[in-house]
Amino acid sequence: MTMKLSVKRTVDQWFNKIEKNPALGVTVSILWLMVIGWIAFGWNLGNTGLVDETEPLFAEASRQMLVTGDWITPFFDGETRFDKPALIYWCQAIAYAIIGVNEWAVRLPSAIAALGLICLAFYTIHWYLAKQDELEQVSRPTRRYLISFIAAALMALNAETIIWARTGVSDMLLTGCMASALLCFFLGYAGKEGSSGAELITNDASRLKSGNPPTALAPQSPMPHALFPNKWYLAFYVLIAGAILTKGPVGIVLPGLIVAAFLLYVGKAREVFREMRLLVGILIIIGLSVPWYALVIWRNGWNYINTFFGYHNLERFTEVVNGHSAPWYFYFLVVLVGFAPYSVYLPASIIRLKFWQRSHWRSLERFQQFGLFAWFWFAIIFGFFTIAVTKLPSYVLPLMPAAAILVALLWSDLLPNTETGERKDTENQEDMETWGQGNTSSPRLPLPASSSIPPPVLWSGWVNVVFLSFLATALFNITHILGTDPAISNFHELIQKSGIPVKAGLIWLVCAVLVAGFLLSRRWNYIISINLVGFVAFLIFVLTPASFFIDRERQLPLRELSAVILEAKQPDEELIMLGFKKPSVVFYSHIHVNYLGFPQEAVEHIKNQAAKGIKPPSVLLLAEQKKFLQMDLQPDEYKNLSTKGAYNLVRVPFKKKKNEKIDIS
Repeated sequence: MTMKLSVKRTVDQWFNKIEKNPALGVTVSILWLMVIGWIAFGWNLGNTGLVDETEPLFAEASRQMLVTGDWITPFFDGETRFDKPALIYWCQAIAYAIIGVNEWAVRLPSAIAALGLICLAFYTIHWYLAKQDELEQVSRPTRRYLISFIAAALMALNAETIIWARTGVSDMLLTGCMASALLCFFLGYAGKEGSSGAELITNDASRLKSGNPPTALAPQSPMPHALFPNKWYLAFYVLIAGAILTKGPVGIVLPGLIVAAFLLYVGKAREVFREMRLLVGILIIIGLSVPWYALVIWRNGWNYINTFFGYHNLERFTEVVNGHSAPWYFYFLVVLVGFAPYSVYLPASIIRLKFWQRSHWRSLERFQQFGLFAWFWFAIIFGFFTIAVTKLPSYVLPLMPAAAILVALLWSDLLPNTETGERKDTENQEDMETWGQGNTSSPRLPLPASSSIPPPVLWSGWVNVVFLSFLATALFNITHILGTDPAISNFHELIQKSGIPVKAGLIWLVCAVLVAGFLLSRRWNYIISINLVGFVAFLIFVLTPASFFIDRERQLPLRELSAVILEAKQPDEELIMLGFKKPSVVFYSHIHVNYLGFPQEAVEHIKNQAAKGIKPPSVLLLAEQKKFLQMDLQPDEYKNLSTKGAYNLVRVPFKKKKNEKIDIS
């Protein structure tokens, strides 16, 4: 017990020192965010090849945009690509121009969007906790910094965020724009106006020197007749325009639903819409987002309207597109696994809010409604995509920041109030009895002593143990769970030899034992740290090696064949890809590919090309070995150029038979 108190005292002294030294506070915050961001998003970002099928589609469309100079209409493999609006292509093309056409440039926009989001979230949560301290007239730098650090780590270090922040597609850019817009809205809504994150951190130090409790930056609302709203609302509008340019109508529909539902619930819709200068905001959004849509429609007409707005928006919501159907509970599983291992604390995080107590929430200060706002954010996105017929794991990526905020706020209630002294046992017992009854956003938050823990959190802790144990067991036996991969013939054997399943299982098994030990010893405040450290170990020793393994076995053969194609291809020689679509070949070879689905279709196509007298009199054929054998070509009817992994690259020459019929030989 003496050692435990000594550690707490040392931590408190360290954070008090940070509090009194503005430069140190800013430096520590930046270093933490940079370390978290590098581990989650930057480390080995471009050291693996593009992953088929979606990522190369974006990468090649951006490359063609840079090469052709056409910044209006995206193209892939010589055809228009209307799946997504232009912002992601612009960002990738700019990255190409700066650092070259490579994997780093493809993924850099996603990584920057993720890093920017966690930085803004850190700022927002630190400000929110400072406002709480101001209201309660206390100074708790340990709580403010630790919870802000934890929130940023939770937001960055989860599988859903890491996967899409390391993938060169539009999902992370959409999430960065949408989630940052929602955070900016709340900062504007809560009456907050300030110039920099550094001011937020250094402001506390100056107040401590004068003997006052810490506070957030002074509120500064716009003048009653000002044309523009405060700068946070302006940022909200700009980011909404960015979201629209990233994925279309969903970029304004979802934030609009969240903001409108929240304001209606707290009874401030009319008041806030006036202070937001909504008409001005709409004009800003239109001015930034509509010009590109007008240009692309002017150039491509109804083809763009029907493809993008009809097929890729309306039909995705009302019908199953590309076979992406799933049961109604699909996103429960996605959140459970994608936000693991912290997802087991989401029920307790939501219960603590008592969001159904509307009169209580309407009576609070605006900033105190942060948890309620995060709940609306989480619930509306979850509900919207649960209703949608087409379902993909990436669709709920924008709710992951809200999930991180909810869990971080749960832990903010559980940190002991060491700055003002330990509370009496009677006070702690009262907190335990009233925890989760709506008082978590009252002027005085429940701050239990280290020997007490609210029942929902205790139960969540044991669910955490069970979940980690189950996860460890599944990973130990992953080769019996995973299906086969046609691109890797001995997939299960290679996975087992790599030792990755054993490392993965051991990491989570050790975490389960440690969490159980801390629960039994009532040192529950270390539990979230164990989960975070476990995930970092999982990322370093399992996910990263696994990504290199998959890249080596699945993608490297295609990159090597692309290099062979570049060397062997004759001028104007056609390249056929038989039986599968791997857009990475287009990106790495810079050559148009003709996709054909069936062996007989390929045979007929080659016959037709031969009949036309195409020059040169041959085609390149890239096929999986099984599909290639089904073409029944004789050894003297083709020339094998290379075999890599499961793929064959051959040249099929054209020849005329003696009877003058065109055939393949």
